[in-house]
Amino acid sequence: MRVISFKVGPDFIDPGHHTRITGTACRNLDGWMLSKSCNQNIFNRHREFADIAVVEGVMGLFDGYDGKSEAGSTAQMSKWLDLPVLLAVNAKSMARSAAAVVYGFEKFDPGLRFGGVIFNQLGSSRHLTYLKDALSGHVQMPCLGGLHKNAAIAIPERHLGLVTLQDHPLSPDAINQLADFIESSVDMDALLACFSELPAGPEAAPSPIPPQSARVRIGVAMDPAFCFYYPDNLDALTAAGAELVYFSPISDTRLPEGLGGIYFGGGYPELHAERLAANSQLRSQVLASSLKGMPIYAECGGLMYLCRELTDLDGRIHPMTGCYSFSTRMLQRLKTLGYREITLKTDTILGPAGQTVRGHEFHYSEIIPPAAVPGVYGVTSRFGESGIEEGFQVNNTLGSYIHLHFGSQPNAAAAFVQSCLQHNHP
Repeated sequence: MRVISFKVGPDFIDPGHHTRITGTACRNLDGWMLSKSCNQNIFNRHREFADIAVVEGVMGLFDGYDGKSEAGSTAQMSKWLDLPVLLAVNAKSMARSAAAVVYGFEKFDPGLRFGGVIFNQLGSSRHLTYLKDALSGHVQMPCLGGLHKNAAIAIPERHLGLVTLQDHPLSPDAINQLADFIESSVDMDALLACFSELPAGPEAAPSPIPPQSARVRIGVAMDPAFCFYYPDNLDALTAAGAELVYFSPISDTRLPEGLGGIYFGGGYPELHAERLAANSQLRSQVLASSLKGMPIYAECGGLMYLCRELTDLDGRIHPMTGCYSFSTRMLQRLKTLGYREITLKTDTILGPAGQTVRGHEFHYSEIIPPAAVPGVYGVTSRFGESGIEEGFQVNNTLGSYIHLHFGSQPNAAAAFVQSCLQHNHP
């Protein structure tokens, strides 16, 4: 069966593992960054190429932006897409109380549909039988199986979450092991019967038709240090007339030929700082391109690479490209986490002053000393906080800790492509 996956929330790491397993790019859905119609459009546009669509939720089922509403939650996305929920319950050290948990989820929101429940972290087959007995007569949703504790399938974690696909590639044997584990633990016939057919849903808007020939080449940094990109952002650039050319700041000694602009996504430059610093040829080319006014857009890890230096957790200082005069250093603790809406305070390579775009910020590093470059972003968090200095533009180089989703402002991708065109053909 052809499977396509989606991930609720701004995560980049889980979608990478999804993509490796299904062979098709996992798409992000988000109830805060993107409108209801945008989420529906992304889902409906891509589900038509698959036999099965799987949407992984974010946090707990009802967890969202606050305790007062369903906004931003998996439950909200389930309603927006008209999809039933497969509830996963961690049953570690739980007995009959697990039935109360399932009952509570089932009754909490009458507008939500459930296809079934699967218990996780079981101690034994007898444990699962006990839980099924506890459910009997109390809940409507069927129990579709249970997963025993299994350390063999664990994926390592680090400061931003799971280890990325680039650093922990799932081999065909590992994927088969996961599939065997599920098949032996879950009633797959009952599962497929519960989720037998996708609802019709609203008709998806047609995909933007890219120009007959790409009008400008944009380099995209893609390697273990820079791998955090929303696929829809890359698609938006292509639709706006870009030919995306991938390169590695770790291993490539030259930028691709004929570029009109560069896009540095996020990732883990701190884990590869020694190799990034050693590649002085590419660092020099990036700096020279910035000084010549080439449009360069960078997010989070990309911003760190464009700075003068990066100080790692061991206190070692690594030279970066020097496009910015300030530096960054890693911290032992989380620096910032949360959704952001930015309003451009001046004209930038992403659009004119006054344009708004939504995104997300999550990092363990900070700028040192405080940036002498004034921020071109007016930033508001989802809680209404403002006054954050962000969005640093020098020449035509724009960097920020915030990962923006172009689906929240379609003009952003077109503006960046247009900036690159103007650089090539002033």
